[in-house]
Amino acid sequence: MLDYDKFLIFSMETNIKQQKKEDVSDEELLKVIADFLEMGHAQNIVEMFKQDSRYYEWVGPLLTDERFAVRLGVSVLFEYLIEERPEDVHLAIPSLSNVLKHETPWVRGEALSILAIIGTPDAIALIKTLETDPAPEVAAIVQDILSTG
Repeated sequence: MLDYDKFLIFSMETNIKQQKKEDVSDEELLKVIADFLEMGHAQNIVEMFKQDSRYYEWVGPLLTDERFAVRLGVSVLFEYLIEERPEDVHLAIPSLSNVLKHETPWVRGEALSILAIIGTPDAIALIKTLETDPAPEVAAIVQDILSTG
């Protein structure tokens, strides 16, 4: 890793720590998390999730972000979390359940992908609820997940 990359990661970690100390609002912290995911620093966010499980409630809102890199970052985040904290990933299910009702098909598709990573019986049951989604791309995602699971 280049010295600049190390400096950037250190700066972001310091920024989060300082914001926590200053009682930053949840909305501001959610934006910081999204920005870090967009920059490809999912491992830093893993550490935050390890320290405070309330962040699992924010997974749904993160998936509504217009930036593809943020949504991709959530997938990467969950790939890390399923390895490092498999006992905790189910905590995102209520937030994902809410997003499955979102009017935008790509948001529902993103939520399905995270539920597939989680892979618990509860997650699979939620995935099945969208088998007949009116958006053909969402129904196709469900079929792909169920056929490989």
